[in-house]
Amino acid sequence: MWALRRAGSTLRTRAHQVIGVRGFVNLEVLLNADAKNVEGHHGCNCQKLDCCHQPKPSVFQSSFSSGWFMWSRGFSSQVGANSGDMEDEFNDGFSDLDVPTEADKNDPGLTSHESSDEDTIDAIGLPEVEADAKPEDLIKKASRSTLFKALLEAARNDVTRAVKKWLNDGNTLHKSDMFHAIRNLRSRKLFSKALQLLECIEESKLLDFGERDYASLIDLVAKVHGVRIAEKYIEDIPASHRCEVVYRTLLANYVVAANVRKAEEVFNKMKDLGFPITVFSCNQLLLLYTKVDKRKIGDVLAMMEKENLKPSLFTYNLLADMKGAVGDIEGMEKVIDKMQEDGIEPDLMTQATIAKHYIFGGHHEKAEKILVQMEGDGIKKNRVGCKFVLPLYAFLGKNAEAERIWKVCEANGAHSDECMSAIEAFGRLGDVEKAEEIFENMFKSQKKPSSKHYNAMLRAYARKNLFEKGKELAKRMSDDGCRIGPFTLDSLVKLHVDAGEVEKADSMLHELARSNKFKPLYSTYLTLLDSYSKKGDIHNAEKVFSNLQKMGYSRKIVHYRGLLQAYVNAKAPAYGFKERMKADGMFPNGALASLLSAADRFTKKNAISELLD
Repeated sequence: MWALRRAGSTLRTRAHQVIGVRGFVNLEVLLNADAKNVEGHHGCNCQKLDCCHQPKPSVFQSSFSSGWFMWSRGFSSQVGANSGDMEDEFNDGFSDLDVPTEADKNDPGLTSHESSDEDTIDAIGLPEVEADAKPEDLIKKASRSTLFKALLEAARNDVTRAVKKWLNDGNTLHKSDMFHAIRNLRSRKLFSKALQLLECIEESKLLDFGERDYASLIDLVAKVHGVRIAEKYIEDIPASHRCEVVYRTLLANYVVAANVRKAEEVFNKMKDLGFPITVFSCNQLLLLYTKVDKRKIGDVLAMMEKENLKPSLFTYNLLADMKGAVGDIEGMEKVIDKMQEDGIEPDLMTQATIAKHYIFGGHHEKAEKILVQMEGDGIKKNRVGCKFVLPLYAFLGKNAEAERIWKVCEANGAHSDECMSAIEAFGRLGDVEKAEEIFENMFKSQKKPSSKHYNAMLRAYARKNLFEKGKELAKRMSDDGCRIGPFTLDSLVKLHVDAGEVEKADSMLHELARSNKFKPLYSTYLTLLDSYSKKGDIHNAEKVFSNLQKMGYSRKIVHYRGLLQAYVNAKAPAYGFKERMKADGMFPNGALASLLSAADRFTKKNAISELLD
């Protein structure tokens, strides 16, 4: 049992006030300590948070979006303020690693964007479908691959005919065939085909559907038609299969959409229906509140205490990431210590999260020790660590180490996600030529690069202010039929802003977001706000300030600071600014108080001028 602090914690309790309290309360105290300075920027993704299995972040989804690397939509998210420009770049670099195509995250979007589909699959429990399959079914790999191939070759809306033809060719459908096809269609973001396949099987009664099959159906309906349609669809599921995992899936999708009201409504309905409160459901709420309202995190922790739910690896990852995000390195370390005391060892994603915060906290020696641990007995033996350590070495400025890791990948046939990490790493190190070489070689050794690889290359150009190269790459990306998403737009906006074409960047943001129907990243708006602020362009700064809230991003001190700086740079009075902040429940910190004093001088001068006139 954990003696959690009272429900409704305001996240202001300091750690030294609660010495001696046993159990998980210590973790909540660590989370709450010094949280008054939080300007959160981490959201995340759905993870494998099964009620029966301990959740763990997938190594590529995030978002390390929300998530943090958003490799999965990890914890990094576009909802909430980032702690700085450098951290924005860091999160951008990891945001869509291992998302088969640039996912919608954000949503930030954890989005909306947000969570990795692999994570959603794991949360639903699809892997257990195959685990439950009979041995003779698992042997039929050839059969499974032929069904998947038939579906890939089928026209977009012709899945039913393709399935019938496959059956008429003498094949027999097994659960393992369905699982294999669904998982691979998801990995390619072919959600519509995956949904048609499940609908065909269910309507034709080719297989008996269980709870997790219906949960998968609900998840795909949410992806293809929207979460509200998915919620209505639940009414059509046989009552005997309208179980916790089905509603859990609906909850996860509302969390991805950052819809607080509906997520809470679904969670409460699950309780009303008598379903047990699970670690998965609580972690979903933690994800949600990390994105939109950190004050409610204490409520969730208190509920976990009451229900005697032990924190999972994902729970600890999220809390440690939150501590690191506000610069509380000691608090982050104590969370990790508590996790290990509970018998949960950090995985690669956890280690990467810790290393990330050490880097931004200036603790480079500690970060390097973590990287050595991540490499294990040798990076050749621990190949899966390559995609994690490459960008981390880049942020430490370790060019030689990045080269060493990349040679291992290159000599053994670099994977797509390793190429992604390498392009990001060398771009960050300023070696644009090396990043270009890796990017171009992908056309020779693999299928053509996806949106995420183009985005990494765009970021490399943006960092070096290579405006013309960036424009050419964006055109090439469009010609290749790659999806223009939030991360592409973010890089394009930065390219144009750095080239002095701020108005063009602004119009591009609205036009591309509207035409492609996605939510721009939080950092994209801050780029524009900062640019207009420096120019003293009050009108457009106010417009960006307003759009941030319209797009669902909560107001932060950093927004007011950027807006007020525009007034100061324009040498214009900011009438009623203090009252405006107070009405929004915001109170100035030291930096903003200094700006307010500077703005007051213009207000006084203006008043004197009026009297003289």
